[in-house]
Amino acid sequence: MSSIPDAQPARPWRPEDGPRPEVWTWPATDRPALRVMSAGEWRHAPVRARQNWPDGTVRYQVEVDLLGDARVRTLTYQWPQPGLRVARRSGSDPTRGVDETRQGKMPRRGPASG
Repeated sequence: MSSIPDAQPARPWRPEDGPRPEVWTWPATDRPALRVMSAGEWRHAPVRARQNWPDGTVRYQVEVDLLGDARVRTLTYQWPQPGLRVARRSGSDPTRGVDETRQGKMPRRGPASG
């Protein structure tokens, strides 16, 4: 068991928080990842998005298997905190726009030939 406390999830944004946070994403094939301390173990957690809140805080939305039982959840954590570490940096620049070619979806069907 580790003496490092488990990472504590952050609550989601609410209208009373003021302006919405800026949200940044990476290509699905080159996402950064964090290590999340959970149940005394470091868990690998690919990052889905980074949120820059107007108050200056940063939060990361990650996919994480908290108990090592293959049940992956999407949670958001405020950075920094003792139960979080960088596991992998992305070689790609993040974007604020939605670009389906960066999201790992199936290509769209082309025009019908005929």
